[in-house]
Amino acid sequence: MRLALLEPDIPQNAGAILRLGACLGVGVDIIEPCGFLLDDRRLRRAGLDYLARAVLARHASWARFLAARPPGRLLLLTTHGDAAYHRFAYRADDTLLLGRETAGASPAVHAAADARLRVPLKPGLRSLNVALAAALVLGEALRQTGLLPEMEGAR
Repeated sequence: MRLALLEPDIPQNAGAILRLGACLGVGVDIIEPCGFLLDDRRLRRAGLDYLARAVLARHASWARFLAARPPGRLLLLTTHGDAAYHRFAYRADDTLLLGRETAGASPAVHAAADARLRVPLKPGLRSLNVALAAALVLGEALRQTGLLPEMEGAR
């Protein structure tokens, strides 16, 4: 299971997602160009000391990401999704793709996705913060696949 950020705009979100990946044992792909430098202090502040534990792969473009990504399905989290994330059957080799905070994902990215998932919201509300959406969907995907880390001392 992996998370992929497509051309992220907001360093705090990228930092939070890198921290999420580190804490849950999930690799993170960053597909450039980014709207910030990867050594941005806001990214470091959001990720804290967890950034050193994150498994990060950088890709210079969408095309390079597609060429380099491991086998498995590409699942796009989008407000235009046709499947609710909590009713979807995940697999251990899925990559959860998050679009740009300010622009979402292009039609070409939508077409490349094996599925388009959304987080159901109350009527009249548009979307969640991308890092919150990532946490919700990743948590469900890891739960379904049995890949959630074990709690220390749990039996």
